[in-house]
Amino acid sequence: MSSDSPPTEELRRAPAAFTDRVTADGRFGREAVPGRYRLVINRACPWAHRAVIVRRLMGLEDAISLAVTDPLQEVIAGEDHWVFSEATGSPGGKDPVLGIHALREAYLARDPHYAGGVSVPALVDAETGHLVTNDFDRLTLDLGAEWAPLARPGAPELYPEAQRDEIDTLCEEIYQDLNNAVYRAGFAPDQQHYDAAVGAVFGRLDALEERLTDRRYLLGDALTEADIRLFPTLVRFDAVYHGHFKCNVRKLSEYPALWAYARDLFQTPGFGDTTHFGHIRTHYYYVHAAINPTRVIAAGPDVRGWLTAHHRERLGGAPFGAGTAPGPVPVGERL
Repeated sequence: MSSDSPPTEELRRAPAAFTDRVTADGRFGREAVPGRYRLVINRACPWAHRAVIVRRLMGLEDAISLAVTDPLQEVIAGEDHWVFSEATGSPGGKDPVLGIHALREAYLARDPHYAGGVSVPALVDAETGHLVTNDFDRLTLDLGAEWAPLARPGAPELYPEAQRDEIDTLCEEIYQDLNNAVYRAGFAPDQQHYDAAVGAVFGRLDALEERLTDRRYLLGDALTEADIRLFPTLVRFDAVYHGHFKCNVRKLSEYPALWAYARDLFQTPGFGDTTHFGHIRTHYYYVHAAINPTRVIAAGPDVRGWLTAHHRERLGGAPFGAGTAPGPVPVGERL
């Protein structure tokens, strides 16, 4: 579906087209080695935001380089595409490492006959220029586990063996009822589909409000993969999902526990310092012309609210468990 075309059917996400895995032992043919791979993202995209958070928490900045595409997509062959630009640090509109203008070039380098969609995050082999994977679901798990031998000292354990079943179940519920449901609401083709999607969104938010009333993080006293998958949706909620996607029964800021939890995460290294509200608002309001034909970009809400006291430390726990906080954001990645 083009961003200019009104939706005519319910949004359905296609499965990842390329799902190669990079592992510590290279058991699938690709080994995690420093400098070999480049993570291509867009700072507006919630799926890409997950990967950036894990990379930062694990301290993988020196092992995996980062490429940032422009929040405004470019129409190429009739489709919207992620491209590199001067504005996002790519001289001459080409990524300085991969030497490409549009991410689709890495997809086509991998498969010259590929005719599907192009998405971020994308892990690209910097030596060959070939796309490795666009499987956002698996990518964060592997960054947290398979890349652990290259992680910083004190990196957190984000996917503990003993909690994996609970994490997987909760992440699937959050994906179906919140991460993806906000899109189903925003691009609903009719009232019936919109009502169902919005009902799922606020049913899940209500449940999360109850869950987080007496626990600091989703699984207890430390961050896990589940928190990482929830945060990108929460941080975009009042800025774009409430108005632009019509998920306006309540604002995030009207949920006492959820709003405090979201601020707690935002003020934790790896979360707020990887969030770019300017890119978020620009992309959603300008690119989605089918639901915002004037392309007027909203000015608010005031982001200073994210820095107000949250008092969640009273619930105990420590964000990194037995680990430590990551160091400063690399100079070239500071927002």
